[in-house]
Amino acid sequence: MDFQLGFVVAGLLVGFVVGLTGVGGGSLMTPILLWFGIPPTTAVGTDLLYAAFTKMGGVFVHHKKNNINWTITGWLSLGSVPAALLTLWILHRVKTDITAINDIIKYSLGWALLFTSVAVLFKKKLLVFSQKHAGDKFHSESKTQNTLTVGIGVLLGATVTLTSIGAGALGTVTLFFLYPLLATPRLVGTEIAHAVPLTLIAGLGHATMGNLDLGLLGQLLMGSLPGIFIGSILSEKVPDLFLRNAIAGMLFFVGYKLIFIG
Repeated sequence: MDFQLGFVVAGLLVGFVVGLTGVGGGSLMTPILLWFGIPPTTAVGTDLLYAAFTKMGGVFVHHKKNNINWTITGWLSLGSVPAALLTLWILHRVKTDITAINDIIKYSLGWALLFTSVAVLFKKKLLVFSQKHAGDKFHSESKTQNTLTVGIGVLLGATVTLTSIGAGALGTVTLFFLYPLLATPRLVGTEIAHAVPLTLIAGLGHATMGNLDLGLLGQLLMGSLPGIFIGSILSEKVPDLFLRNAIAGMLFFVGYKLIFIG
């Protein structure tokens, strides 16, 4: 793809928002790529590798700060990686029908965006609810907890592979219910660590099916890296609630449009 400043700016803006709020980049980047006219399959495949490379830096930082629970990451990956591979296999089997794949991805993306908007909007309330109603007995039953974590991984693996979103906002909020006593930075760091192998495997799988534009990927990364840096610096200076509400509203609108308008 020829160089287009718009893609660099898109990467810059999404990187800035991710650094500022922690909201998953895929929730924003894939709808932007669709708006630019990028086919849904290419948008998802490119965005998955964009997310993998972008979040690798986050893993390094969170690991240095001891914000990653590698045990939880392992249980999540036990469910998400096989689910991603199975989803890729299904997509590969029906790859001759491009229209059907695009329709599936757009519809799945729409629902994922709706759920993500709710997760972003009510994140703090969900956290308070989970901490209030989580019994000590449940959280001492590690087998039940591990099984549910694997189940969450399965759902995330399928959703992320289909739509490129969900590993951030949906994954973190869901984990709040299972691990409410774990500090928020460790939950965020754990989900970022889980997102890297998941998005990398899913992205490479899409690439083997031709759903990758290397030129587009390079332009997005060119903008996102400085964007994340700037957003992280300014993260304490912008009202978090205002920005999250605005993002949640936008995600809901885009999701509604994809499902009910097309």
